[in-house]
Amino acid sequence: MNVWEARWLRAFHMLYYACLALGLILSYGEGAGPGPLTPAIVALMAGWHGFFVARRPRLLGRPNPMAFHLAVVCALYVALVVRDRSFDVVVFGLMPQPYLMLARPWSYVGAVATVLSTFAARGYLDDPNALWRLVGSSGLVVAIGLFVDYVSRQSAQNRTFGMLEERARLAREIHDTLAQGLSGIVTQLEAAEQAMPDLRAVQKRIALAKELARDNLQEARRSVEALRPGPLAGAGLDAALAEVAARWSRASGVTATVSVEGTPRPLSGEAGATLLRAAQEGLSNAAKHARAGRVAITLTYMDDEVTLDVFDDGVGFDPDVRGAGYGLAAMRERAGGIGGTLTVESAPGEGTALCLRIPSS
Repeated sequence: MNVWEARWLRAFHMLYYACLALGLILSYGEGAGPGPLTPAIVALMAGWHGFFVARRPRLLGRPNPMAFHLAVVCALYVALVVRDRSFDVVVFGLMPQPYLMLARPWSYVGAVATVLSTFAARGYLDDPNALWRLVGSSGLVVAIGLFVDYVSRQSAQNRTFGMLEERARLAREIHDTLAQGLSGIVTQLEAAEQAMPDLRAVQKRIALAKELARDNLQEARRSVEALRPGPLAGAGLDAALAEVAARWSRASGVTATVSVEGTPRPLSGEAGATLLRAAQEGLSNAAKHARAGRVAITLTYMDDEVTLDVFDDGVGFDPDVRGAGYGLAAMRERAGGIGGTLTVESAPGEGTALCLRIPSS
């Protein structure tokens, strides 16, 4: 049971007790006041509900014993209203109880039984039109229950969708940070292994691997704390792209340049993060697959959109071939989440051009 369900459950319990208290107030407000047994029945209804229902939430939804407890409460309600009509108001606290105490479809049976008990308490069963009134009232109560059940199921589906969306977001974050960082560390260690016995070259590769490890450890901590990507934490997008490109150039030995066109302007945190992650993914792919000699990153500010282009002069690939990797799919999901689009142009032997377009907010 989540927090909101617990709060709603508590609210309906409080409604039940409030209706009992209001009935007592109305009864004492009349000249004769309640009969000698009336307060005892009220206390029994309150105690029974509190001990067997409110204090045993783990049993809610089970026909046994909740059906029995509902029957007892309804019987006490009939006895109460027969003695004093001031307690008609208790019906407002009683009607939600079948839906709290019983699971479908027994909750609807309980709701109809509760309506029947109210008819018996008020003496409506002797009315010639009692059957039609009972059918109409039961239909209304069941319809309300169906509507509440529909809303509850929709809420559960929305929570499930939100969980799946959050999992996809975390998967993208892990790919864009930890996976890329670990890949870079492995690359540097492999290069160090190949450079042996050249001690200076080995030390250089190990130093770069340690730098990558430190950077990605910081990035992982920021991701856990749900902060913006590390390079964006203390700088604008332009400076963050330059920092990422410079770091990648040192690690890969390939020149990566960054140019900015148009008039820079502030972007939302999600837009900036998406553009930065796209640049990181383009650089990562260039290092792992493209065997490029040069990478050019261009950030363009236009009136209605901001675009990021990442071009490398590597071996290229066929973008129509399935299984191009998780990175591009994750980037498309991230871009689509803020109304952007990602296009990839490439061909074997002709390099790769990646273009991300995000509408201006």
